[in-house]
Formats: sequence, C-alpha cells, structure tokens
Amino acid sequence: MSHDHEKHNVCISVPKVFDWVTRQVDLPTLSFREPELSTLFPDCTGPTPGPGSLCALLQAFPNYQTVCRVLENSLLTNEVTNPFGRTEVEVILPNGEEVCLEKVKVLAKGLIEVDLLDELGNLICTSDPIDFATIQTFYLCAPEGTSVDAFISAGQCDAEVVCDANFSQLDISFSFCLDVHVFADVRLEIEAAYCKPRHEFPVSDVICSENKFPPQCPVVFPGKGFGKKTSVN
Repeated sequence: MSHDHEKHNVCISVPKVFDWVTRQVDLPTLSFREPELSTLFPDCTGPTPGPGSLCALLQAFPNYQTVCRVLENSLLTNEVTNPFGRTEVEVILPNGEEVCLEKVKVLAKGLIEVDLLDELGNLICTSDPIDFATIQTFYLCAPEGTSVDAFISAGQCDAEVVCDANFSQLDISFSFCLDVHVFADVRLEIEAAYCKPRHEFPVSDVICSENKFPPQCPVVFPGKGFGKKTSVN
C-alpha cells in the first residue's frame, strides 16, 4: 500500500441518529352532512347551493365514484415545543430495564380533496380542500441539544358519499405512517485514509451495434451440395 493510503485518525462532524420510530396514525373519520355537504362541492352545486343539491345532481350519475386525494404540497410536520423543554419520563422497557426518555409531541397536518367521477372515470367535480390535523405524543431518546425531524412516509385515504331519500353524508378516512427522527451533529474520531480520484474508464457512445448472426447450416442453406453454385456479378 502506498504512503497516501496509510491509515490515520481523523475527526469528523456527522449527524447522529439518537432515536427513530415509525407509527401508523389512523385519524378519526371526517363526516360532513347537509347543508355543509353541498357547500363543500361548489363546482357541482353553484355559488349558492341549497341543502341536498349535491345528491340531486348525482342522481344523473347512478354509478358515480368517490376518490380521495392528499395534497402532498400541503403536508406539514413539526415538533410542538415547550418553553420549559422536553419532559423527562421514566420508562420500563419490555426486558424490564428502566430508562429515562423524553416526551415529544409532533404536529402533522395537511389538506385533502375529494373527486366525484362518473362510471367512466370522468371528473364530475372536486371538493374544496379539507384540512386534517393531529398531534401525536412519542417517548423518545431526545436529550437537550437534539432536533426532531418528522415526515409522513406513506398514507391511504378513502372517501364515500352516501345519498338516499332521507340521508346524505360524506365520510373520509385517512391513515398514514409518521416517521420521527431524533438527531444531532456530533464529532467522531475514526480511522481513515486519504483517497485520490480514480482514472476514468474509456467510454464511447455506440449508436450502431454490430449485427451478429446465429450459426448457419450450410448443408441446408444456402444450398451447398444441392445443385450448381450461382455466381453473382
């Protein structure tokens, strides 16, 4: 090994993950009845909708579908901070060991839209944005000096509009995975070696590939042994 690759100790600054949990959050069902239901779909019912006007319009689409969409650009997650800092809590682990963790509250919020489609999948109309919000409490290794980073990694949204003679309602259910990281920048001493850039590989862009033919059977084709050869001038 050359001198340039001899190992030596270096001090680096890197983000260290103190804790990381993932939780499935099932929001309570969001329900809307008249007159709020018709007001929620102004594209369907006009600027001054009357109670029941949405379901009256949907009578022309007996096989309508309801699709729920989460507006990803609206998603927001952050720690709900306390001016006195995070509360410490004694927690007993499943193995019986007792540890001190911090109580962390995380806000997750965003917007949902509901599309009404006909039986062919064509858009009838879209609801106004519907907001959701929840505060989740976690017990994490999050000592003073650490930061909390939370994000929604996946989700499932379902919606259903029910219309009958005496009842009209929109129900929305939304479940999502909330990932919470606790981290802080730390300085580590590690064994390392200096490195140099590698040599580039000789690369050329090939546009026309070489035509490769499978092995031939000269006895059968092009006719060796079957009559005279024909010269081509």
